[in-house]
Amino acid sequence: MSTSASNAPLAQSIPFAHGADHYDLATLTRPGAAPGLFWLGGFRSDMAGSKAQALDALGAQKGLGVTRFDYSGHGASGGAFLDGTIGRWLAEAVAVFERTEGEQIVVGSSMGGWLALLLNRALRERGIGRMRAMVLIAPAVDMTRDLMADTFTDSELADLWEKGRVEQPSDYSDEPYVLTRALIEEGADHLLFSGPIRTHCPVAILQGGQDTDVPPAHALKLVSHLVSDPVTFTLIPDGDHRLSRDQDLETLRQTILRLI
Repeated sequence: MSTSASNAPLAQSIPFAHGADHYDLATLTRPGAAPGLFWLGGFRSDMAGSKAQALDALGAQKGLGVTRFDYSGHGASGGAFLDGTIGRWLAEAVAVFERTEGEQIVVGSSMGGWLALLLNRALRERGIGRMRAMVLIAPAVDMTRDLMADTFTDSELADLWEKGRVEQPSDYSDEPYVLTRALIEEGADHLLFSGPIRTHCPVAILQGGQDTDVPPAHALKLVSHLVSDPVTFTLIPDGDHRLSRDQDLETLRQTILRLI
């Protein structure tokens, strides 16, 4: 699903400041019509992944605008990964979103699904109602508590408090996942499962039945909290967490086309 050089998206760096930290956010923007497609990747993923590229290819095919970016400490963006928190990455998402024009369909994968919901809330608090719909792929809502802290062993909890970090093996890299105490503690400020979640737009959830990182029950928990807006839930029985096979990408594409 690659595009030719003449049809390549525009690469830009956006200066960004978070507290005393100053760094650039790497973005890829494809000009086009609304509704635009806005990508939010997962924890330790980047905008060059297969789902993000499939999104860009769909935008190129349909003449839609597409916006992708890397969180700080991810991909081509500056900043240190170990300084990252949900609040910092949310602030970056807001800054990039505010550079878009017209209605947007926000597509969030894993942690990006949680950030999509937080972005929706942050934008509406600013009076910005341009989020037309959301597509959430294995949404890891409240992951710092439900999928991380609540699953730590006693030794991992000891490491978190004594060393300020926990290292866990990764199924996708030779390097371990590093979860910092700041990530876990700051994540508590952004939890959504304490009450109903109102998006004021349609939400489509895609979930792999064989996902061990974000189990199907976690995505169904999200459905139970979306009480006032249209929600569709698509279970892909043999799908894993990535949902990056050709048939998974086609499901993503058809889901977006229905929302358009």
